[in-house]
Amino acid sequence: MTAAKSPETCETMIEVRAGVDDVDRQLVALLVRRFGYMDAAARIKSDRATVRDEARKAEVLDNVGREAAAAGLAPERLRAVWNELVEQSIAHEAAKWDQIRADR
Repeated sequence: MTAAKSPETCETMIEVRAGVDDVDRQLVALLVRRFGYMDAAARIKSDRATVRDEARKAEVLDNVGREAAAAGLAPERLRAVWNELVEQSIAHEAAKWDQIRADR
């Protein structure tokens, strides 16, 4: 497979789509790693009530908003994406927490 072109050098929609597909593959790999950290959190936390941490969620969203703004992207767009990511991460961690305790 040839490397995807950079967005600036794409000249056809086939090239654009190949680039998007390449980025999506990379994002999935990163999300697998991120969810691995949620598995670790589920293993480490002794109290299920600590799975949802609103202060940490706010910190993550603020960090993403700042990173987006610094990169020239609309912070509210990435905050919306990350809000869903964090909610799915919390759901994953809670399920993993339950599974770990059930397996004991």
